[in-house]
Amino acid sequence: MIEIKNLTKKFADFTAVDHVNLNIETGEFFGLLGPNGAGKTTTISMLSTILLPTDGEILIDGVKIDRKASSLRRKLSVITQEYSMRQDMTADEVMEYQGRLYYMPKKVIREKTDELLEYYGLAGYRNRSVRRMSGGMKRKLMICRALMTEPEILLLDEPTAGMDALSRRQMWNLLRQVNNKNMTIVLTTHYMEEAQALCDRVALLNGGKLQKCDSPEALIKELGAFAVDKTTEKGLVSRYFHDRKDAIAYLESEEGDTSFRATTLEDVFVVCAGRKL
Repeated sequence: MIEIKNLTKKFADFTAVDHVNLNIETGEFFGLLGPNGAGKTTTISMLSTILLPTDGEILIDGVKIDRKASSLRRKLSVITQEYSMRQDMTADEVMEYQGRLYYMPKKVIREKTDELLEYYGLAGYRNRSVRRMSGGMKRKLMICRALMTEPEILLLDEPTAGMDALSRRQMWNLLRQVNNKNMTIVLTTHYMEEAQALCDRVALLNGGKLQKCDSPEALIKELGAFAVDKTTEKGLVSRYFHDRKDAIAYLESEEGDTSFRATTLEDVFVVCAGRKL
C-alpha cells in the first residue's frame, strides 16, 4: 500500500503539489488526472524519489521512502513519457544494461530477457537497434525494461502520449496484463478515456490540489450518467441528469442542435476544473 500524507512540493514561490493526501491499495490501477501544471508529474517524481518533498511524506507498506531507502526504491519502476533508451542499443542490450544496474546474475538476466521479450512480442526484434523500432515497439521495450527487476509498483507518466489510436489500445492491453499480476500501477494521463478504461480509481488534481478521488463510475454517477449537449452562440453547453427519462424529456423540450449521450470522465473534470483538458 502507498500512503501519501500531506505531500507538498514548492519551487521557490510556486506550489506544484499542495498538501495532497492519498492511499493507493496494493494491486490497484490508480490514475492521476489533470491539465498541464496540475501536479501529476511532480507527484510521480516524488514517488520515484527523483524529487524530494518540501513537506509531507510517502510510505510504502508503512515505511517512509526516500533516496536512502534502496530496498524500497527497488520495489518501484518508472516508465517516463520520453523514450529514455540509447538509440544505438539493441533490445537485448537495453535489457542486459538494466539487469546489470541492479546487479542481477547474468543467467537471470538472460532468462528474464527471453521471458519478457517473448511475452510482449519483441523476441523477433531483439537484435534491432532502438532507433529502428516503431513508437509502439519502443513503448513495449520500456515496459520490458521496467519489469526486468520484478517491481511491485509501476509508475507511468503519460505512457501513451503521441501514440496513434491502435498503438494506444495495444498499450492498454499490455498494462491490463501487468496489473492482472497484482502489480500496483500509478498512471498519469491527459486522456480521460484511457483513465476511464483502465483505472480502478482516479484522483483529479488541479493547481496542485486534490479535488476528488473515487472510481470513474462513481464520479460519473455523482455528476449524472446522462448528458444532453446543446450548441449555442456561446458554444457547446452540457446538462447532466441522473435519470434517463429526465434527460430525454429535456432533449425533447429543447429546440435547435441538441444531442443525447452518456456522461464521461472528461465531463466530470470539466465541471470540477472549469476547463477542458
